[in-house]
Amino acid sequence: MSTTAVERPAPRGTTETRRRRAVGLGTLAVILVVVGAVSLTVGARALSPPEVWHALFGPPDSDQGLTEIRLIVQTARVPRTVLAVVAGIALGVGGALIQGYTRNPIADTGLLGVNAGASFAVVSVIALFGFANPFQYVWFAFLGAAVAGVVVFGLASIGRGAGNPLTLALAGQGITVFLAAMTTAVSLSDQKSLNALRFWNSGSVAGVGFGVIWPVTVFIAVGLVLAATVLPALNLLNLGDDVARGLGVNLALSRTVGIVAITLLAGSATAACGPIAFLGLMVAHVARYLTGPDYRWLVPYAGLLGAVVLLVCDIVGRLVVRPGELDAGVVVALLGAPFFAILVWRGKFRSA
Repeated sequence: MSTTAVERPAPRGTTETRRRRAVGLGTLAVILVVVGAVSLTVGARALSPPEVWHALFGPPDSDQGLTEIRLIVQTARVPRTVLAVVAGIALGVGGALIQGYTRNPIADTGLLGVNAGASFAVVSVIALFGFANPFQYVWFAFLGAAVAGVVVFGLASIGRGAGNPLTLALAGQGITVFLAAMTTAVSLSDQKSLNALRFWNSGSVAGVGFGVIWPVTVFIAVGLVLAATVLPALNLLNLGDDVARGLGVNLALSRTVGIVAITLLAGSATAACGPIAFLGLMVAHVARYLTGPDYRWLVPYAGLLGAVVLLVCDIVGRLVVRPGELDAGVVVALLGAPFFAILVWRGKFRSA
């Protein structure tokens, strides 16, 4: 009697690969939990694990010192830890997706112009309305990022090169340069905008409350759901448009959903904590090294790696210049710039 496709066991190599990837994903999740716990203890005032536990779950007490610890943990360290995790996941997934859709190994979420759009929106509303609170201008930052992403995608969808990854990259670069020039013009004409832009552009997960974090998380969650729906099609798109079309992939729909997902992810993270360069670029390459080219595994790995790296960089920033701090975006850039240089050097070396 013949064995049906359902009864036939999976190849041993495939099963072992899936098991290895699943174990790696679980390990990354455990590392993220550990690093998150460390994040709650590190800062200008070092706290012990029992102090953090009591601040989170212990009953209120009248001791002023314990009340101060509770305030530090609940209003400062928990929000920045949550934001680092959420933004890191968003930027990691967005970085993996943009590299897949553009087929460009050095692409980053900033390629769609979302960082430039958010920056321009921030300086514009500060100059026009005098906003100073992040809760006031974060929504304009998200709107600016979203509009920039839509414009870039719209420009890349018209003309002879419509849908071409190169056209998307060129449109993104053009919009980025234009918005960067406009941002500079506005900020130089308004001192308050320039000061706010300096702070916001450094990329920080500190000083943002849950009033901003929870709504941003909703947008990121929608982006993650959309990203999950396009992963099988993205695998096929990387075999070439003709192959993907022959296998039944709706190219226009897949690209539209993917670009919307990237815009939601990168725009939300950028709006909440400012532009953080190189993070998506770095973790996407590390994830590809660990999992191979299968985006069904690569993207979850990139998300967890993004959260771990951003949290670690935030912790390092709190330690290296105590009692002051280095913003997480600065630490990420210090890691990302050499990483980018190595990628370029290896590419040139291989092509020589």
